[in-house]
Amino acid sequence: MKKNYAWMSMALAMALTPVSCSDDKDIEIVETDANYVGQDVGNFTADEWYPGGKLGTTENTTASCYSDQTPYVDDHTNLKDAFFQGEQLFERQYTLNTGAFKGLGPASVRNSCLDCHPEYGHGKRMNQYETRYGNGNGYLLVVYHPVDGANSNDGGYVAEVTGMPQTQAAAPFKAPIDESMIKLKWPHINKMETDEIPAMQFPDGEKFDLIYPEISIPKGAFRTSPTPYETGNGAVACRLESTIGIGGTGLIDAIPNEAIKAQYAAEAAYFKKAGLTVSDYINPSMWDAEANDFASGAFYTTFGRDAAKKSADGTKDSRTQNVTGGVHADGTPFDPNTTDLNKKIVKRYTYALTRGSLQDGPGANAIWNITNVTRQDRPLLYTTEAWAQKMSEDPEVIAAIKKDPSSPYYADGTDEGIKNAVRVLLNPYTNQFDNNIHNFPQEQSMDDYYAFMVWHRGLAIPRARNLNDPQVQQGKKLFMEWGCANCHKPSWKTGDDNYITSKYIADKPLPRYQNQTIYPYSDLIQHKLHMKNDIHGSWCRTTPLWGRGLSLLNTGAEDRLHDCRARNEVEAIMWHCYSKQSHAYSSAIHFYHASKADRDAVVKFLRSI
Repeated sequence: MKKNYAWMSMALAMALTPVSCSDDKDIEIVETDANYVGQDVGNFTADEWYPGGKLGTTENTTASCYSDQTPYVDDHTNLKDAFFQGEQLFERQYTLNTGAFKGLGPASVRNSCLDCHPEYGHGKRMNQYETRYGNGNGYLLVVYHPVDGANSNDGGYVAEVTGMPQTQAAAPFKAPIDESMIKLKWPHINKMETDEIPAMQFPDGEKFDLIYPEISIPKGAFRTSPTPYETGNGAVACRLESTIGIGGTGLIDAIPNEAIKAQYAAEAAYFKKAGLTVSDYINPSMWDAEANDFASGAFYTTFGRDAAKKSADGTKDSRTQNVTGGVHADGTPFDPNTTDLNKKIVKRYTYALTRGSLQDGPGANAIWNITNVTRQDRPLLYTTEAWAQKMSEDPEVIAAIKKDPSSPYYADGTDEGIKNAVRVLLNPYTNQFDNNIHNFPQEQSMDDYYAFMVWHRGLAIPRARNLNDPQVQQGKKLFMEWGCANCHKPSWKTGDDNYITSKYIADKPLPRYQNQTIYPYSDLIQHKLHMKNDIHGSWCRTTPLWGRGLSLLNTGAEDRLHDCRARNEVEAIMWHCYSKQSHAYSSAIHFYHASKADRDAVVKFLRSI
């Protein structure tokens, strides 16, 4: 069981306080922060020591801090056992039939949540796309039809593989993508797109190096019928998106919709006043510039997937879902048609802003579609019809099933019967619990799902460090002066936190973070950086910075940006000013022109918050 680490952090900080001889002018004595935690100091307020607020910040700043529970969980004994049970559901490998960790496959992205979130942090940069257990590969493939027919960032996702493409499968099936055929390389940038930076070095001569991923998947790697090369415009491009750290996600869920709307409105007003086209700087699918209000695409309107309706032969359904399967913390049902803004679900999670409520968002969804472990509100497989069709046509798959009469895909034992069973049961429209081929049991209980959500909502943010250090204070001063905080908005105030959860666990409480001042350093809005081989769709939500300075200590890596192209803070900042079209150019270019001392101050600030 985790403990309060306040005394440990203080002792460690005191033990590591630098000491120098009085005549040694090359060693700077930096005072430990132990005597300042929780106090106003320099240009930091007392609150800033606690990025997650008093209810969401752990005092632990050691190599285990990313996995800590919040003080709210500590203060509610009824949540503690559930938190540690949920922690096991996150960390353990899933298999076909091992107790609470059963149900892996038939196709999967990984066999453990921890695989994508090494030590609960940001995924690690890979030189080869390999999903081996424990290697820290947090990448998800983004496979789409590029509009230009070559490698543009735009274009719809291919339909033949899942949105988070799977490179693993349980025997006798074969993964939709053969990852051994994926080609990945990391070219170096020789020249910035902007002419203001003529060489890959700062004006004082210090060099920097930028790399970016080039990834491709050949036609032969796809085990689908048809392959993506045979649909759409026939062109297939790929991008990488890495996981981010998961601490504090429950706190972001507690930010009121009204506050997020006010942030959109403020940024829109800024761009309008500057004579710029608002829709060029704020994603029009999220914000209607003319109406000065949220666009319809800003709202997440579905909650739960438990009402799959199959056709007579079990091969198709209308994908009818119970879209009012959510319940607010105060007991009122979620109504997607409500006119009360703060009872709607405003999208705030993922790079592409696809998810709103944490309880039907990244974690709640991922523990199903990463592993394909079904539960009461997830009765459908995360697969595609093209993969189901291909598996039903594969003679090796059919032959293997034919040797095993106990297989749920055996049917009447004939080739045709097995083919039909495979095609139906692997189909994403087939209710796994109610069809005319084979009814599978639910693989994850709702009690386990509840424990998982207590854990997910209960993850803390580590406290800030070294805010008493003049260098860190200088870094903050520059960060604010340069306009970095325009997108990396320092603070938010949580509201009543009337969260929405699944109707199946609505009678059980989840961690709640009411009226907290938090410091995620994100405006939760998408922007464009115009980088080489940029993110699919070009728009990318501002990633929170809180706790990232402890990444190397916790995970052994400190890669940044959506595809881990930045190996440290300096590279991340310089990618922000790679192109003059970047929305962050005017801020990041200050870093380029700054002195070495000022650059170091900004980096230390980023590592301290």
